[in-house]
Amino acid sequence: MDLSAVSEELAEIEGQINDIFRALSNGFQKLEKIKDASRQSRQLEELTDKMRDCKSLIKDFDREVKSLENGNDASTNRMLNDRRQSMVKELNSYVALKKKYSSNLASNNKRVDLFDGPAEDHMEENVLLASNMTNQELVNKGNSMMDDTDQAIERGKKIVQETINVGTDTSAALKAQTDQMSRVVNELDSIHFSLKKASKLVKEIGRQVATDKCIMAFLFLIVIGVIAIIIVKIVNPNNKDIADIPGLAPPAMNRRLLWNHY
Repeated sequence: MDLSAVSEELAEIEGQINDIFRALSNGFQKLEKIKDASRQSRQLEELTDKMRDCKSLIKDFDREVKSLENGNDASTNRMLNDRRQSMVKELNSYVALKKKYSSNLASNNKRVDLFDGPAEDHMEENVLLASNMTNQELVNKGNSMMDDTDQAIERGKKIVQETINVGTDTSAALKAQTDQMSRVVNELDSIHFSLKKASKLVKEIGRQVATDKCIMAFLFLIVIGVIAIIIVKIVNPNNKDIADIPGLAPPAMNRRLLWNHY
């Protein structure tokens, strides 16, 4: 069923969504052929922006469907809901693809270096120092190094615990900010939809006002014409090119008869 028969605005929104779906399909096909990691990242960002736009349009589609729900029959409402669910399902499939490529990109870029520094130089220095020490000095030096290691481990544990605490607080703050941003986005979407409806109503009112002005101008011209005819008949009552106006001709004739009588 063509949505333009239900609402031109719904048909326009559906057309924009279908355009984005085609662009997403072509974009992911192109992404499979890209080997460079930086180009893949840029392509994913572009596709993410398109998915964000598509999500906003689906919300507009859903609001328009709800605004027309009371005026449509049950079969039309069911068809519109099926269209919306199909759009959501297709968008979710592209979101899953995006997550898959993002995960692959992250795993390819991840590098873990377990050992850093010129270990061989340190080993040579330790061998030279050990050759010049007595057994007791070696034992004391070993104990000192073990104490330093234990202290370093304790400091590391404290840093890890502090990092966990900071991460927990940060996660809670980010969740609160995310919820707030989500509410703001929903409110902005509602305002944008209301502005669209208001703009449409203003255009309709403008067309009605223009029509009313034309009618008033036409009536004004008719009144001016009638007044002009009345003035001409009063000034020149013998003018036969203009028909007598009811209510004006008989009194003039009566006045002439009375004058002739006297």
